[in-house]
Amino acid sequence: MTETIIAGAELYDGSGAAGYRADVTVRDGVIAAVAPASDIPPEDAVDARGLALAPGFIDAHTHDDLVAITAPAMTPKITQGVTTVVVGNCGISAGAGRAGDALPDPMVLLGAPGDFAYVDFAAYAAAVDAAMPATNVVALVGHTALRARRLDRLDRDAAEDEREAMRADLAAALDAGAFGLSTGLAYANAAHASTEEVMAVAAALRDTGALYATHLRSEGAAILPAIDEAVAIARHAAAPLVVSHLKCAGASQYGRSGEILARLEAAAATHPTGCDCYPYTASSSTLDLKQVVPETPILITWSEPAPDQAGRMLADIAADWGCDLREAAHRLQPAGAVYHCMAESDVDRILAHPLTMIGSDGLPCDPRPHPRLWGSFPRVLAHYVRERGLLVLPEAIRKMTGLTADRLGLRDRGYVRAGLAADLVLFDPARVLDRASYDDPARAAEGVLGVWVNGVATLDRGGVTGERGGRLLRRPGAAR
Repeated sequence: MTETIIAGAELYDGSGAAGYRADVTVRDGVIAAVAPASDIPPEDAVDARGLALAPGFIDAHTHDDLVAITAPAMTPKITQGVTTVVVGNCGISAGAGRAGDALPDPMVLLGAPGDFAYVDFAAYAAAVDAAMPATNVVALVGHTALRARRLDRLDRDAAEDEREAMRADLAAALDAGAFGLSTGLAYANAAHASTEEVMAVAAALRDTGALYATHLRSEGAAILPAIDEAVAIARHAAAPLVVSHLKCAGASQYGRSGEILARLEAAAATHPTGCDCYPYTASSSTLDLKQVVPETPILITWSEPAPDQAGRMLADIAADWGCDLREAAHRLQPAGAVYHCMAESDVDRILAHPLTMIGSDGLPCDPRPHPRLWGSFPRVLAHYVRERGLLVLPEAIRKMTGLTADRLGLRDRGYVRAGLAADLVLFDPARVLDRASYDDPARAAEGVLGVWVNGVATLDRGGVTGERGGRLLRRPGAAR
């Protein structure tokens, strides 16, 4: 039996309730007791006086599918206090099984073709378990990945037999523990899928409790019809809906967050509905010609044909090459980009909304990642709680823990309560700070002092211990 007592911390239990001083006892990976702070001698406990203790943060939106296996230390996440990552978002996943070596965009964001070695979700799950990552992994199944497995080409709608095959693949993944289906209908390799195709595949979600998460078909002018489509698909599948990285993308859309959130609220009144959001005014993905417009400053993060242009603004590259922005972007493809495409007032409104949970949407395989990969959760605590007061600390923590656990259907974590898994983070509210920037994105945060994953001390006094306690979490009710 192993036992750890974390003594005298200001405890925020994940519910949104005010903090109080408490002692938390961890025994064999489980929270054994939560009690008012006592006079435990410092030598017998982790001295947490003056610090905040919370449930381990749950990153609601990641693309960590493959790095959980290939780089299981998960340093960018552990140093933020993240103990569980949700993978398989935006329609792309490593665990759906696919044929051939060519990777459809945007699956290149997850890794190289040779890294996609899993014939089905069960094989992927076994690989995560064998890797023993430092964080827990909650996996969704990507619709684009299913299309890549079952269709001969992706510039068309799926036929009935192909839809049935994808539905069967999804059902098998759900039985093996997947938490739901994701789509990325804005991307070219999913854009030809009709609403009816997605409904046919998503029908496998019925009666499972699994969710439907979507990178909307449009995050620009057509965002309201895109939300309506997402709600219709979720209703058809009788599945909770999560709208991924909700935003108002592009200068012409600035100020629309109020009407967008009102549309989500209307859906949530009659159907389980929510969204995730990252705490930055720039997005990041592959370089997409549809998003290349003069009013959006674009930073190139990588380029296969022109690797020497990484780290430069697209406008400067175009000027050097003597061409317009679209021509320069075309010459750079395939490439990655950071798009400075949002207004801070819209980010504020979305981030603070009761339906919103926090997700980083970081791209760990990007050689020059968006700073959200290393900084999202400390940035919420530092910039939006301590510096600006947009959120109060208990509510910010709830958006990173209990709210996300409830949305996912995780019954054994997300709160600090006796009997739940000992996923915990200890941090200094006065000092926690994101250090990652667009110029220097791979910098660990400050002020996160302790992390336990299933009771394993993964971060101690701010330093990574090398111990790994994570595992693939299987959806409650899964057959195996």
